[in-house]
Amino acid sequence: MSFLFAAALIGSGLLAGTLFGVAVGVVPAFAAVPAGEYVRIHRVVGAGFDRVMPFIVIATSAGDLIVAPAVGGPARVLLLAAVVLQAGVAATSQLGNVPINRRVRSLPAGPLPDGWADPRSAWRRWHLLRTSFALTALTAHALAALSLIHPALEGSLS
Repeated sequence: MSFLFAAALIGSGLLAGTLFGVAVGVVPAFAAVPAGEYVRIHRVVGAGFDRVMPFIVIATSAGDLIVAPAVGGPARVLLLAAVVLQAGVAATSQLGNVPINRRVRSLPAGPLPDGWADPRSAWRRWHLLRTSFALTALTAHALAALSLIHPALEGSLS
């Protein structure tokens, strides 16, 4: 169980760190370039994330669901909360960001069509929501780890 808990903690850190990095680096870059350049960059940047991030969310949540019954007290509650928060990341991605990504990738090469609705502000809002879910899940993981390492803290975490 220790290995699975460590793997879930690492997965949560990867998820939160990646989404935070996109929020502070990629999102401002998207906003700073002209629309046509944004479309080109979005196609390139998104391809790698789309293949890896769902696996990290699913594997981390699965680890949490396996470990949670084996631990007691606040650690169990915190791991289950992390699962719910990671489901929030997945839902936000699938319902908010992924449809926008598909629309951007479906644009033909060349100039943008007349009347093209720039999705950057909506994509940013969805991304910040899922980043908030991921950072909160990471906090839950860290608190669960603390409660397991220092049982004397249990009363202050519940």
